[in-house]
Amino acid sequence: MNVSPAPLPADTSSSAASGIRIPPQPQVLIDLVELLGSDDYDARRTAAVIGQDAGLSAMIFKAVRSPAFGGSRAPDSLDQAIVRIGFRQTLNIARAVALSTAIDAGRRRAYELFWTRSRELAQLAALIAEERVSVCNIFPDQAYMAGVFFECGVPVLMQRFPDYCEALLLDDRLDMPSLRDEDLRFNVDHSSIGYLVARHWGLPDFIAQAILHHEDVPRGELGAVRSLVAILHLASHARLHALHIHDYNWERTGDEVLGELGLHPDDLDGYLADLGERFLPLEL
Repeated sequence: MNVSPAPLPADTSSSAASGIRIPPQPQVLIDLVELLGSDDYDARRTAAVIGQDAGLSAMIFKAVRSPAFGGSRAPDSLDQAIVRIGFRQTLNIARAVALSTAIDAGRRRAYELFWTRSRELAQLAALIAEERVSVCNIFPDQAYMAGVFFECGVPVLMQRFPDYCEALLLDDRLDMPSLRDEDLRFNVDHSSIGYLVARHWGLPDFIAQAILHHEDVPRGELGAVRSLVAILHLASHARLHALHIHDYNWERTGDEVLGELGLHPDDLDGYLADLGERFLPLEL
C-alpha cells in the first residue's frame, strides 16, 4: 500500500499569506498512514491506532453496519470491523473523518451538508470505478478517496471567507461558483486549495491533479487523471439524478465523460438506474 506523503507544492506559502489555512493532519491519521505504509501491520495493530480517536472508531463501526459491508450485524470488536471493511477502505474512512474534523465550523448546517454530499459522491465514485475498472484502471478505493477530497477547497475557503458559497451549499440545485469568478473575487479558487490539501495530506499525485483539474474533463491529461475526473463527474451526475435534481453541468461535460468511461449515451439511463438502486443517501 503506497501511502507515503508527497512534497508540498511551492504555492503553499501564497495561500498562507492570504490567510487561508491548510488543515493539518491529526496525529492519529499520521500514525495510521505510517503503520499501513509499513510491512508490519494487522487488524489488531490497526485497531490500536484507530482506538486513540473515539469519533473515528465510531465511524468505522457505523460503516461496517451499512449494506455495502455486510449488513446490520455489528462486529464484536474494532479489529473485526477493520477486517470486514478492509485496510484500504479503513484508511479512506479515517481520512474522511479526519478531514471533516480538521475543517470544523461549529457544526454549521452548510458544513454538515457539504460533508454528507462528499461522502455520497465518494460512494458513487467507488461504485462506478468498480464497474469500469477494466476500462479506466481506477480502483474503487482510489475513486472513494478522490470523492471525499473532490471539493474540499470549498469548506477551507468558507473558513477564510465566511460568506463564501454557503448559500450554494444549502441548495443542491445551484452550481458551485466558477473558478474564474472565484479568482476575480477572492484571488484564489477552490480547486487550487483542494489540490494543496490533497498534497499536504499525502494523497497520490494523480488524485491531487484530478482535484486541481476537475471543473472540466482535462483534454491535455491522459490516463489516470482524465479517467478519475470523468468518474467524479459521472458520480456527481448520478447523485443529482438519484435525488431528482437537474445537473446543469452535464450538457457541457457529459459527452467527454461517457467517451472516457466507454459508455454509450443510449445506455446512460439504464446505467443511472442501476447506480440509483445501489446508492444509499446518507442521513445528517
